[in-house]
Amino acid sequence: MPDRPAASRSLPVLIVVIVLSAAMLRGPILSVAPVARTIGADLSVGAGVIGLLTTIPVLCFAVCAPLAIAIIRRAGADVALSLTLGGVVLGSILRSVDGIAMAMVGTAVLGAFVTIGNVVLPIIIAREFSARRAHTMTGVYTAALNVGTMTVTLGTAPLSDVVGWRWAIASWSVFALIALVVWVGLRGVRAAFAPRPGPRRDADAPRVSVLRHGPTWLLAAAFCGQAFAFYAITAWLPTLLGDQGFSSSAAGAIAALFQVGGMIGSLLLPVVTLRSSILIGVLCVGIGWLTVPLGFLFAPGLWLAWCVIGGLAQGGGVTIVFIMINAFGDDEHTTAGRSGIVQGLGYAVAASGPLLLGALHEATGAWTVPLLVELVAVLLFLFPGLAVARHLRTPARGSAR
Repeated sequence: MPDRPAASRSLPVLIVVIVLSAAMLRGPILSVAPVARTIGADLSVGAGVIGLLTTIPVLCFAVCAPLAIAIIRRAGADVALSLTLGGVVLGSILRSVDGIAMAMVGTAVLGAFVTIGNVVLPIIIAREFSARRAHTMTGVYTAALNVGTMTVTLGTAPLSDVVGWRWAIASWSVFALIALVVWVGLRGVRAAFAPRPGPRRDADAPRVSVLRHGPTWLLAAAFCGQAFAFYAITAWLPTLLGDQGFSSSAAGAIAALFQVGGMIGSLLLPVVTLRSSILIGVLCVGIGWLTVPLGFLFAPGLWLAWCVIGGLAQGGGVTIVFIMINAFGDDEHTTAGRSGIVQGLGYAVAASGPLLLGALHEATGAWTVPLLVELVAVLLFLFPGLAVARHLRTPARGSAR
């Protein structure tokens, strides 16, 4: 990928765009959860139907990944980000204007455009920042994902009490609108909206399709493990803690430490990779992740340690995956393909995490089997992740295309 670091005077503005955009990749989707009962009562639908408003976007992350790749390759990364931000605003409005049918349509639109953002933002980070800064900005990007989640989780219900649930869940899209205005101001109208395919390497350079590139599939497997483990434990950690005797409010507060740890882990991981190596980063994340299933299986009384260490690991896990996606040093065309494959498969597997752990807990009446499944997911992240990190230390001749 061509090294085109952003001009120093535009760096602060670009960072603002990245942070706001990242926050909008999760915030509007998860804004439904705090007011789910209110929405269900107003629209006269059950919890299962309301649950689709958070499940559909995750499925879109998988199904729409090929579309995201095609748009980035044909229109370029700048236009793809503009489409993401505009699509988030459009989907948020559609979701709030009418009944449950329009809410589903708006949610699908939101999920489709967020999928483009999932793929393109790491590409823009790699393109605009030098190699060392890109590690740090990837950490900032993934931390912003968690910041967006926490902001809407804390703010939606109080806002709903004042303006109603429709305005409450739609209002978060204002940050996407601000990011779009700043982005257009930074790039200019022509660059932000006129399709321009990203640069490719010289035609004489050796080319290998990402579909035939082994490390791409290993990285996809690692992200499957990371995403499954995160979504599954996030969904059921409060219940697991409740079964240990904590009240609902206490369990929710403890589970929040897991998310706070994620923000810190996202920012600390680049420090590890820059001072040591990507391989050490993967190893640290994997060991940290293992404390969650093993800790709750064998020493549940140390729940605070497992929530904090596991939180650091889950934040570092998604960061290290995005760092490795860009670490092959390929052009936008190739990186878009790799990112789409990795994220498409990862989110497809992740969507089953909460359902599978819940079903196993209900079937067994205990947490042993669900935690063993969580352990398998963590190992699925660790071993393929280590293999990719070793490949990056000793790359083969030629690069994936």
